[in-house]
Amino acid sequence: MALLMAFVAGFTPNAGAQTIRDANHHNIGRISPNGTVRDNDSRPMGFFDRDGVIRNKDNKQIGLIKGLQIYNNNNERIGYILNDGTVRDGESHILGNIDKSGKIYDADKKIIGYAQSVRYEWIACYFFFHFFD
Repeated sequence: MALLMAFVAGFTPNAGAQTIRDANHHNIGRISPNGTVRDNDSRPMGFFDRDGVIRNKDNKQIGLIKGLQIYNNNNERIGYILNDGTVRDGESHILGNIDKSGKIYDADKKIIGYAQSVRYEWIACYFFFHFFD
C-alpha cells in the first residue's frame, strides 16, 4: 500500500499540467492549472498565485500580474499583452507573440516555444520576462 501511495504521489504534482516546449519541441517544463511552474525534472521553479503575485521556488514575490499587464517588484510595468497575443515590454516595444494554438514567436517572428492551454500572461512571464530563469 505504501508503495502504491508513493507511486501516485509522484504523479500528483503534474496532474493536469501543460507541457512547455522549446522551439525544437523538447520539453522544458510544466505549468499546472493552479499556477505551479516546474522544470522538466518536476522540480518547482515558481508559482502564479490567484491574486496575480508571481513567486519564485522559495515563495518570494518576484513580480505581479494585473489583467494582461506585468509588473516587477517595484510596481513598475515591465510589459503587457494585447488581445491579439502580442507581447510588449514596458516601453511598448514588441517582444513577440503568442498565438491561439500555443505557438510562441519572438519579435522576428521565429518560433521560440510551444505552450498549449496555458494562460497568455503566464506564458509571457515564462518566455519573455524570464521570471523563472
